[in-house]
Amino acid sequence: MYPRTYWLDEVDEYEDVFVEESSPVAPGAVKHTKYRGTVQQNGTPLNATNFNNMEDGISDAHIAHDLLLNAHRQGLWRVEDLERATDQETGTVTLTNTQAFPFNNSIVTVPLTITRDNLNYIVEVIKVEPTGGPAGEIEISERQVNGFKMAFTGSASSVKVTYAVIGGYNR
Repeated sequence: MYPRTYWLDEVDEYEDVFVEESSPVAPGAVKHTKYRGTVQQNGTPLNATNFNNMEDGISDAHIAHDLLLNAHRQGLWRVEDLERATDQETGTVTLTNTQAFPFNNSIVTVPLTITRDNLNYIVEVIKVEPTGGPAGEIEISERQVNGFKMAFTGSASSVKVTYAVIGGYNR
């Protein structure tokens, strides 16, 4: 549980009383100093302990909010929706590059077996097997409901990529 800090103002005997003193350095100048009298109530210290406690509480509240929101969203899902949303389509594609590094013409279109309802799907690269050099990064681009493009950025002559596609269905 969050340990709440009850903040207190400092209360002095005199609120707006100042003492006027002549300046010993500059003749004719005066210096005003606040006269507090006795302290009636000490205020809560403005220090790292109190501020960090407040920051921890704010962070905890945001995390709790996100967890509750996620639990609420999951409560709205039906079992059939979850099963369909987690269906995976897997495949393997070989990307070839016929140009000398740093140039690369390995981009290919990868068709999807099942047309998606939307573009909210994930293409997960499972395995990369390069030949003739490093593969670099595998790039997924131009996603459509019926396919996407894939390429690699390295100097390999070919790269065999095993992938999985998850999601892309309406509830």
